[in-house]
Amino acid sequence: MPPASRTIVVAGAGIGGLTAAIALADRGFRVVVLEQATVLEATGAGIQLSPNAMRVLIGLGAAARLDAVTVAPEAVRVRRAATGSEIVRLPVGNSELRYGAPYRVIHRGDLQAVLLALARQRPDIALVLGMRVDDYAVHRNGVTVACSGADGTSEHSGLALIGADGLWSRVRARLIGDAPPRPAYRTAWRALLPADAVEPALRAPIVDLWLGPGAHLVHYPVRGGRLINVVAIAHDREAVTGWSAPGDGAALLTRLPAHAWAPAARDLLARPEQWLRWALYDRPPLARWSRGPVTLLGDAAHPMLPFLAQGAAMAIEDAAELADALALRPGDPVAALADYETRRRRRTAAVRAGARRNDRAYHLGGPAAAVRDLGMRMLGGDRLLARHDWIYGWRPRGGDVPVPAPANATAVRP
Repeated sequence: MPPASRTIVVAGAGIGGLTAAIALADRGFRVVVLEQATVLEATGAGIQLSPNAMRVLIGLGAAARLDAVTVAPEAVRVRRAATGSEIVRLPVGNSELRYGAPYRVIHRGDLQAVLLALARQRPDIALVLGMRVDDYAVHRNGVTVACSGADGTSEHSGLALIGADGLWSRVRARLIGDAPPRPAYRTAWRALLPADAVEPALRAPIVDLWLGPGAHLVHYPVRGGRLINVVAIAHDREAVTGWSAPGDGAALLTRLPAHAWAPAARDLLARPEQWLRWALYDRPPLARWSRGPVTLLGDAAHPMLPFLAQGAAMAIEDAAELADALALRPGDPVAALADYETRRRRRTAAVRAGARRNDRAYHLGGPAAAVRDLGMRMLGGDRLLARHDWIYGWRPRGGDVPVPAPANATAVRP
């Protein structure tokens, strides 16, 4: 086991935190992961794992486990809400040839289970559940983290503290002290349907994305094709709390009305017996998210709206870059974390800006939507996919030079 001087403390056992722990352990560090939940539940919606994320996960030894629970979509099919007609089809099925890594879809709970299994295979990772980070103190040997839980209080020391504790990060509150997340006035509704209860067209390995005025709908198979993940996002002034507030299907249908949505879409939305919902929140980009031996990762550092399907992917990329930075400078964690932040800040800001642009484009109505649809049809699936090359073609530091973001995608104030 690495000596205590090689210990990294990670707050949060979500996707970013577990990925970081695995990557750090593989680079010779001991990792203590502190998670305030007493049980890691298989909750959440589906996730699209684009090649930039899959490349990292495969490098951590997750390929066989992911093969058992993911689906490899042939395409992302963009559809017009009012008619259900296809606008354009992005051929993501050739991602392995195009980007060197596949495109997959997975349920969030399954991804967390895969990462948890990989973490438990590594003796240098200690997972401490039911322990909330309350405070930390920086000193010449690194940082000491004060925690509390049902069984009392404890302290954990290490070279560095990584705040991977999500949108409502306690580490961020202590490190940055900025305003809390602000409502985006969008609510996401999610449900799962048994694949054998739907028609074959819905079981096909396709990511269906329906664009409508003020709302959009996405559905695709997960759990190796055994379930259909359905998510609808609509404008909503109510900022519900929590990740799994109960939802009323009838209320959802009022947000996707019959005059704007095709019968096939509304029929799908009427099928689930249980809906869960969560409010979307946003935060402006930070100029800095590292100070001394403390840094942030994923949603704690740069939360983004889900309209590029890159939130989890950015956390996974963060984890790889962070582990590489610390491995290159194990004796100088302050410099390593500053390097990590520098390498990540511009890219994550660009992806965040792209997601916000998609928010506007997805939810257009009337003539503006018709112009959008015509533009996508004229561009075609191959060229539309090429606009994502700078995202999907990313490689960790040990790989090739990443594809740079286009100029208009990076024109964001850090």
